[in-house]
Amino acid sequence: MPPMFDSTLPGDAADLMRVSAYRRYLASSLTHSLAARAAEGAGTSTKLTSLNPSLLQDLQRFDLNDGTGTNLQALEVAAAAVRHGRWLRIHLQLDSRVLPLTVFPAENQVHSPLPMAQLLASRLDDMQVLHVEPAELVPLGHRDETRTGDAHLYSQLGPLLWELALRGAREDLLPEIAGAVAYRIAPAADLSALHLSGSLAAAVTRLQRETTNLANIASWPGFDPSRATRMLNGLYLQAALMISRSHPAATQGEWRSQPASSGAGAPPAGTAPYTPELGSGPGSGPAPVPAPVPAPVQAPKPEPKSKR
Repeated sequence: MPPMFDSTLPGDAADLMRVSAYRRYLASSLTHSLAARAAEGAGTSTKLTSLNPSLLQDLQRFDLNDGTGTNLQALEVAAAAVRHGRWLRIHLQLDSRVLPLTVFPAENQVHSPLPMAQLLASRLDDMQVLHVEPAELVPLGHRDETRTGDAHLYSQLGPLLWELALRGAREDLLPEIAGAVAYRIAPAADLSALHLSGSLAAAVTRLQRETTNLANIASWPGFDPSRATRMLNGLYLQAALMISRSHPAATQGEWRSQPASSGAGAPPAGTAPYTPELGSGPGSGPAPVPAPVPAPVQAPKPEPKSKR
C-alpha cells in the first residue's frame, strides 16, 4: 500500500486531507486490492487485513460490522496497539479532516501532524476511526533516521491514552479489566505526566491505599459509574492498575461491570485474557500480549532403578 500522507504534514488542521477525499482514496484502494486478491485466488480484503494476525483478531472483538474496521473507536485501537506492542498508524476523522496518528507503545511516543495541545482540546468523543495500518514512521531515537518524522511532532503517548479514556467515545470497561474484579494502583506506578487534580487525584490516592471494586469507586465524591469506568480504563493503559478476581472486594457490591466473556468484548479464541491476580496492565514498557493458553507442565518421570 503506498504512503497516504507525508510524515511532516504542517501542524495546522487546515492542511490535513479532507475526509471526503480520503474516503474516495480508501474506496479506490479497496477496489484495486479486491481485484488483485481475486486474480490471485485469495480471500476478501478489508482495511484491517494488513495488520498482524493476532492484533487483527484483537481488534475484531470490538468491530461489529463484519470485521471491516468501520465500527472501531480510537481507544480500542490504541489499547490493542499497547497490548501487542505494535507500531500503528490510525487515521482519525477530526471534524472534516483526517488526522494520521502514529503510536509507538513500547517507546511511549505518538506522532501527530496536529500539535498535541490542539488535539487534546478537540472533541475526542467525536473522533471516528477511518483506517488502521502498520506504521511507516519510526519512533525518535530509531537507527533508521530516514523514516523518522520531525521531532516537534512527537509527544508522550501516556497523556493521550489517558485523555482518550476519560473523554473518548468508549464508555465500557476494556475487556481485560471487566467482570467481577477488584482494583488497586500498582505501588511503582508513575502518573506524574497526567497532572492529576481534584476528584481524580483524590481517587488515585485512595486507590494507592486500598483495593476496591467498580461499584464502590462509582460512589466516591465526584464519581459515577461512567467516570469510574473511564478512570479505570485510563489507569490500565498507564500500566498503573492491579486487578484481582479472588479478592473479597471483587464479589461485593450490588452490580458488576460487563463480563469480559460477553459480546464483542470477549477475548480472541485460543488466547488467555489478560487477568493477572494483582498484576499491572500494559504501558510504556513492552506490552503484554494475549498468549496461547499454555499446556500443563508435567514433572519428568524418575528413571527405573536397576535390579541387582
